[in-house]
Amino acid sequence: MTPPPTDPFLEAALDEARAGLAEGGIPIGSVIVHGGRIIGRGHNRRVQRGSAILHAEMDAFENAGRQPASVYRESVLYTTLSPCAMCSGAILLYGIPRVVIGENRTFTGEEALLRARGVEVEVRQEPACIALMEAFIAAHPGLWNEDIGVD
Repeated sequence: MTPPPTDPFLEAALDEARAGLAEGGIPIGSVIVHGGRIIGRGHNRRVQRGSAILHAEMDAFENAGRQPASVYRESVLYTTLSPCAMCSGAILLYGIPRVVIGENRTFTGEEALLRARGVEVEVRQEPACIALMEAFIAAHPGLWNEDIGVD
């Protein structure tokens, strides 16, 4: 078993990913942190809700609810996997200045776009995040390809 991340916010995102897997979904989790407190948490619920857009980051934004722009401009988004184009668009739209990514080995999203638009992007390559996604992709390649728009 891989050790948990030492960062409590990345661990919270990983807990969300595990919750998604336990529900029969895709194990990706995210939290939004403002002032050292989680204001939104979520996990990929595309399968569970039959949704086209409910990725982990989108779920975290939804669960954060309406926030003033100033709150998002002072927040950090943690995600277990590199954000896709849709989720990166939401990050840019709401002005999130920093994104912490658990891993990008199994999927590299729009990190270059985020950096080009001034977002600080930190990739941790956390073993627990990598192991979770590698196991899921091996067990459910069709579902994974659907989630990233390949199949």
